[in-house]
Amino acid sequence: MSKKANNKSTNSSATIALNRRAKHDYFIEERIEAGLALEGWEVKSLRAGRVSLQEAYVVVRRGEAWLVGSNVTPLATASTHIKPDPTRSRKLLLHKRELSRLVGSTERAGYTLVPLDLHWKRGRAKLNVGLAKGKKQYDKRADKKDQDWKRQKERLLKHRTQ
Repeated sequence: MSKKANNKSTNSSATIALNRRAKHDYFIEERIEAGLALEGWEVKSLRAGRVSLQEAYVVVRRGEAWLVGSNVTPLATASTHIKPDPTRSRKLLLHKRELSRLVGSTERAGYTLVPLDLHWKRGRAKLNVGLAKGKKQYDKRADKKDQDWKRQKERLLKHRTQ
């Protein structure tokens, strides 16, 4: 029982980076967890929290998925003998049937692959990838309106109970 409680408390600290623009710009239809092929200096930078997913996207090339545009800032002390490239493409580790399903939906159905968040799972860096469709401007306005109404409703209920 204590083990489960421990896992829940560590989940919030397990998150490395979030892509907040993804929920704003896309309807997320499905989430897939993928591993990342990283170099040693990148792991050290991830542990220090020096990563950004703001401009990142996922591309499928030659039967492999790649994370493109993410920025992992190298630590000054971690990479002394190599020349690190902060914006290099990083390979995503997925099963072949997951990849084929993603390829089919992105090519035929018009979906996009968007990185949602980067987190630790059992000591390994994992990336949640969303299968998404783009939002129109009026969809974004409607979502903003709904969020404002929920926030206002919570305030009203809070004042009513006090």
